[in-house]
Amino acid sequence: MGRICVVYRPEPETDRWLPGDRWLRPAVRRLVRGRPRPGGLEKVFINLRLGLERLGIAHEVNPPFGRLRPGDLVGVLGRGRHSLDGYARKEPLVAGIGLMTHPSEWPTLFEDYPVACYLQHSEWTAAVYRRYFGDRCPVWPVGIDTVQWQPARGGGEKPVDFLVYDKIHWERPRYERDLLGPIRGSLEKLGKSCVNLRYGSYGPGEFHDALSRCRAAIFLSPHESQGIACQEAMASGVPILAWDPGFSQDPERFRWGETEIPSTSVPYFDGRCGLRFSDFPEFERNLPAFLEGLRGGAYSPRDYILENLTLEKCSQRFADILREKLA
Repeated sequence: MGRICVVYRPEPETDRWLPGDRWLRPAVRRLVRGRPRPGGLEKVFINLRLGLERLGIAHEVNPPFGRLRPGDLVGVLGRGRHSLDGYARKEPLVAGIGLMTHPSEWPTLFEDYPVACYLQHSEWTAAVYRRYFGDRCPVWPVGIDTVQWQPARGGGEKPVDFLVYDKIHWERPRYERDLLGPIRGSLEKLGKSCVNLRYGSYGPGEFHDALSRCRAAIFLSPHESQGIACQEAMASGVPILAWDPGFSQDPERFRWGETEIPSTSVPYFDGRCGLRFSDFPEFERNLPAFLEGLRGGAYSPRDYILENLTLEKCSQRFADILREKLA
């Protein structure tokens, strides 16, 4: 059997204002903002590799396509069509996750390259892609590092009631008025303390610190293909009260010809993890039950992660998919 080869190609920098500024802008960003946090796809790549290493599964990282050997089992993760540029072999490969935002953007993927299957993180996103690609879209979630993300040591009472994790993208003024603001007001009326984090606006250690201090989390994201940050909170033993409106709010859906896309913000979730709500009225109805569950020790979100989403289990599944589809 050939080598397992994992290829990750991030989105390339392009000139924006001046010729050659694609080389300067990353250096300026690093100087001003410090070391950048890994983006979603980069974190998928990092966690996949870490899981393979913990399993002792030998693998090659980013071998040039021109140096691949006959029989190699190739998985390509990346953002955009450029991720497959230069792949001229006839042998099939496994591709996935970020090569396009919607299958209508690249409906000829399987004709353009010898792709055996196109991975998706969860069932609701796979359902979208299967309308174009049929049964060639297996579900593969990436694993969560349960060593890095684990309950705070000491076991004492945490000082803060809630982490409010704000990942509201679209129609922000509306949802600040109708959801975020009322939720904060409701918590204030009940005398509940909270830490507020907005996606993309906090430092590398702030999320970890907030989880170590907060007894529970309110996650506000309109939809997630997997929801890694939420699952890191769950691995840390933090129960979740999740906004789950049930349909994609991405305005690009109209360009894709999709007026309504069923979705979820917590594709990996059960009663051990917490509760959901679709809007503010349901938040108010469900909050007392959630608080009662917290008081009674009803939730065990880390158990769910250990059962379903460890690095080892998910990286083993990735290796199994390569062998099933390519060997």
